Amino acid sequence: MNPNTKQVRSPVDRRFNRSYANGAWLLLRYLLLFAGVAVTLFPFLWMAASSFKEPKDLFDLSLIPSPATWSNFGDLFVKAPFGLWFANTAGVAVVSTVSVLVFDTMVGYVLAKFVFPGRSVIFVFIISTLMVPTEMLIIPWYLLASKLGLSDTYAGLLLPGLISAFGIFLMRQFMESLPSELLDAARIDGLNEWRVFSTIALPLMKPALATLAILSFISGWNQFIWPFIVLQTENKYTLPVGMVYFSSELKDNSGWILIMTAATVSVLPLITIFLIFQKRIIQGIALSGMK
Repeated sequence: MNPNTKQVRSPVDRRFNRSYANGAWLLLRYLLLFAGVAVTLFPFLWMAASSFKEPKDLFDLSLIPSPATWSNFGDLFVKAPFGLWFANTAGVAVVSTVSVLVFDTMVGYVLAKFVFPGRSVIFVFIISTLMVPTEMLIIPWYLLASKLGLSDTYAGLLLPGLISAFGIFLMRQFMESLPSELLDAARIDGLNEWRVFSTIALPLMKPALATLAILSFISGWNQFIWPFIVLQTENKYTLPVGMVYFSSELKDNSGWILIMTAATVSVLPLITIFLIFQKRIIQGIALSGMK
């Protein structure tokens, strides 16, 4: 055989090589994905497993506690008003979510579908507040709450979260995708502006509303810095603030065990909500508009 002659590969060989390369790349991607999932899930799984451990076994990295105990969950309600903190957190999260849905939806609708001088300036100003760290706003919030006599009250706790700049941005962007001709047709038919908003625009915004509701609920449920500063009465604590209470019992790791158990219980509602509404979250964030 002449060594200068090039070997010609058959189409079958080329297809096999491409399939082999694609399969190897796919396997590598799955391995990287699995590694990322493992790194992400391990702290959560360790936290959940720690809620079933004895204090002496806290720093054991095993995800299967041996022996397992349920007494930590009972201690939550015996050593602190955990049930009251849970109810407080749920109430704060629900009220703030409803407020954000009402105000952000109306503001987003006005900014998207009404033309008036300064509309773009107002929108840019609202979006620019997202660049301000929350820690820089704590002092103005506290001074305002003190001047209004709202320290150590739920009204003072809810005040900064009644409206969300991110929610306004989300609703405005979603409403931009809704056809203005549909709203104009409703106005021609004699509907006033409130009827146009409530009966035409609002039903079309269900994906964005669901997304905003879930994200607002999670934010209200998890907030810590502001409730920790504004609330002083133990019975008014929310769950994140209440967990600090258990840090006073750090002897024999019992305080850390209670913190892990409380964190496990507090995260269960969020996981449940996400699993039920995850399709709505993805759909809303994608800003899909009308089908």
